Amino acid sequence: MTIISVLGNKGGCGKTTLSVNIASCLAENNATTLLDADRQQSSSHWYHIGGDKLSLQLISSHINLSQALEQARDESTHVIIDCPPSVKQKNTLFAIRNSDWVLIPVLPSPLDIWTNVDIENEISKAQITNPKLKAMFVINQFDSRTTLSKAIRTAIEQLSIPVAETAIKRRIVYATSILDGKSVFQSSGSKAARAEIQDLIKEMGLLS
Repeated sequence: MTIISVLGNKGGCGKTTLSVNIASCLAENNATTLLDADRQQSSSHWYHIGGDKLSLQLISSHINLSQALEQARDESTHVIIDCPPSVKQKNTLFAIRNSDWVLIPVLPSPLDIWTNVDIENEISKAQITNPKLKAMFVINQFDSRTTLSKAIRTAIEQLSIPVAETAIKRRIVYATSILDGKSVFQSSGSKAARAEIQDLIKEMGLLS
């Protein structure tokens, strides 16, 4: 089983959107569970809207993430944890220490980069007891027309955590599909968005 945690140190970075789309992609070929460990329960709201359109399982796990993860182990090839928007939260720290992968979506903004220094430190600590743990920054809402988006990769590369080659571009389909209780894998007109998510998962070695 592969455990993927998606986390950020502030709200609005696209953490939940990335979580549900990665989970939906992996669920096309393997049993996949999405653990909603965030008290805001955004993933859970999305899941309840989607209903039968979705092929994955969701467990609301903000109260007892450890128990939810044990339940998912028996039922899933892949588990994605939508973490709280703070690296200091108990659920976030637990997720980091028990994951194979940590993905950190970051917006093209200096403020977003600076807030991730604490995440970098916690991942380094977790790798001492969990040496299999890998981590990647994922540039989110990338817009090649803006100077800041073009410069963001160079800025992030100053940190010790690598940056995914795949950037998630600013596309309206990510927002509209969530509102409909879908991922981009159930939405029409989302071929480019689907390819981005697939390419990111390929970088992790989880899709051929």
